[in-house]
Amino acid sequence: MSQDALLKSYVRKILAAPVYDVAIETPLQPALQLSERLGNQVLLKREDLQPVFSFKIRGAYNKLAQLSAAERQRGVIAASAGNHAQGLALAAKKLGVSATIVMPRTTPELKVQGVLSRGGKVVLHGDAFPEALAHALALVEEHGYTFVPPYDDPEVIAGQGTVAMEILRQHPGRLDAIFVPVGGGSLIAGIAAYVKYLRPETKVIGVEPDDSNCLQAALAAGERVVLPQVGIFADGVAVAQVGAHNFEVCRHYVDEVITVSSDEICAAIKDIYDDTRSITEPAGALAVAGIKKYVEREDVAGQTLVAIDSGANINFDRLRHVAERAELGEKREAILAVTLPERPGAFKAFCEAVGKRQITEFNYRYDRSEEAQIFVGIQTHPQNDPRAALVDRLRDQGFPVLDLTENETAKLHIRHMVGGRAPQVEQERLFRFEFPERPGALFNFLNQLGGRWNISLFHYRNHGAADGRVLAGLQVPDHELGELDAVLGEIGYRYWNESDNPAYRLFIG
Repeated sequence: MSQDALLKSYVRKILAAPVYDVAIETPLQPALQLSERLGNQVLLKREDLQPVFSFKIRGAYNKLAQLSAAERQRGVIAASAGNHAQGLALAAKKLGVSATIVMPRTTPELKVQGVLSRGGKVVLHGDAFPEALAHALALVEEHGYTFVPPYDDPEVIAGQGTVAMEILRQHPGRLDAIFVPVGGGSLIAGIAAYVKYLRPETKVIGVEPDDSNCLQAALAAGERVVLPQVGIFADGVAVAQVGAHNFEVCRHYVDEVITVSSDEICAAIKDIYDDTRSITEPAGALAVAGIKKYVEREDVAGQTLVAIDSGANINFDRLRHVAERAELGEKREAILAVTLPERPGAFKAFCEAVGKRQITEFNYRYDRSEEAQIFVGIQTHPQNDPRAALVDRLRDQGFPVLDLTENETAKLHIRHMVGGRAPQVEQERLFRFEFPERPGALFNFLNQLGGRWNISLFHYRNHGAADGRVLAGLQVPDHELGELDAVLGEIGYRYWNESDNPAYRLFIG
């Protein structure tokens, strides 16, 4: 099929999709504060207002509506991290179809309850989407269910493409770019197909997390690739490989893909809240984070930019992590290690050097040496009072400064551990771990480490995110480092060797 014929096919499917049996036409809402700050008109496509608080209801219902009576009779099954699951559960309930959803054990409880409350049956399996998918496909073989894919299907793509149909109808004037969050790729494929057929001058730009960039990697390689691992902070887009049907559209009609950090996502959640008083999930805020990065990079002004606010299914207890990291993502806080002389009046002199900037955090414990190390957070402003200028000012006044603002170990762990130095501990190796946040995960980690090496330091944080965070010190002789690497590989959790991290050496080493 030619590319023109492919686009025509999707446009016909999109125009005929009966999604409004369950979905609503969501508003295209101006983000007034963000628009003023960026110097561009930013419009939010409020898919978080759907009955399941996500755009996924569109594709799920369109797929079910196209099934035969025999396929519906067998019951449907899907694998999903949450939003497709809720959409399918509601669509099945509307059509009188039995629905089973296989969800990773790391799925936020809010999404699990969302499926159950809509009449779906939930099976929890695996730590990530690929394991849930494999189990769902096994259940298809065992019970004969009809499988409803979350993204790699033409009918699902067409259902999601109705978002673009609404955008072009709601905003017939100049439209420079539409920013779309990307997981498996059905939303951006549907939007790209519709927009590029009717308004080819409008850019379609994907946005992915730095650590889950399956579409960006595929476009760079010219073919679909499988990421060796994916970050799960934005669990709604934690997908290792873009769908085949989706990539066939995206490779020709997506203009580019931008990636953003977790801190930038947290800042975008705050931006959306400031303008709408609504709270999106991390995946739902990707597009706004992408717009901010695009505007800064391209230095554009006066353009009309649309962000798909794709979902609001976030566990309430994750908000503390979002709030903690939003200021860093907005470049409004600097995290610094500053050396002070250990004598009366040194702290006062430091505060005078900081000036009228607000100190957001200060960690210090007396040290017997002649110099003290402080861990300090200081409020900055990306334009009027940037972090680099603050660092230069402190150094000019004689304060040795190490900027830790981008140091993940410092932000996650060290800031909570200042004062716990143990220089007498020998042969200590420091590691940072991420593992699925589910019952037994921490015990499994400790159990597999076993009694081989003494744990000399341990800091664990559970802040409501989908992944647990551990900082661990292990006393390991040089000749056993190879054995340690093998054991950590068997455990299978993501980890980083932080033994040379300067924050560790300054504050807890």
